[in-house]
Amino acid sequence: MTVKVKAVPERYHTITPHLVVRGAGRAIDFYKRAFGAEELSRSPGPGGLLMHAELKIGDSIVMLCDEFPQMERWVSPESLKGTTTAMHLYVEDADAVFTRAVAAGAKVSMPLMDAFWGDRYGKLTDPFGHEWSIGTHKHDYTPEEVQKNAEAFSRNCQNRRTRKLIQAAQIYKRKQPHSEEVYPCRTSRVQFKQRASTACTPVWR
Repeated sequence: MTVKVKAVPERYHTITPHLVVRGAGRAIDFYKRAFGAEELSRSPGPGGLLMHAELKIGDSIVMLCDEFPQMERWVSPESLKGTTTAMHLYVEDADAVFTRAVAAGAKVSMPLMDAFWGDRYGKLTDPFGHEWSIGTHKHDYTPEEVQKNAEAFSRNCQNRRTRKLIQAAQIYKRKQPHSEEVYPCRTSRVQFKQRASTACTPVWR
């Protein structure tokens, strides 16, 4: 009797991310320290580079390899001077994982917050240029509640921006005692009011 081979192998999900980094060996060490990654395999390539490696983070597989200059499409964020994607990591304790990742060398790109969609959420950039968002789900909101929370977040953000502009104007005015009415950075009255009424960009996943 022939045993049917599974189209999706054991332990893999439908989508598996594949990261290209400059310094795959160092990246593996970082992901172990930051996210508790388990190394499953690695395949050395020429010049001490890694052709392929697989890690397990939580219940998911992450593949990675070194960038190879001769393969134009396989380049790292460091070569691109940016990245077009982000990895999202759901964990039991976002604060603990976030703190551990920063201690391992990640940089904070968005501090942790209680997000309006119900997650404890923040973003990091790893030492190799890849973006990671870290989340712990805290509340199950309905779509209507998420919309209401998003609107409240936007208003709060607008109010913070307005207060900062007003404070800046007051500080600047104190430094210019002979000026009847001044606004920061040579901003006109109209421009100041326009800026003060502009909400900051909402944070979306």
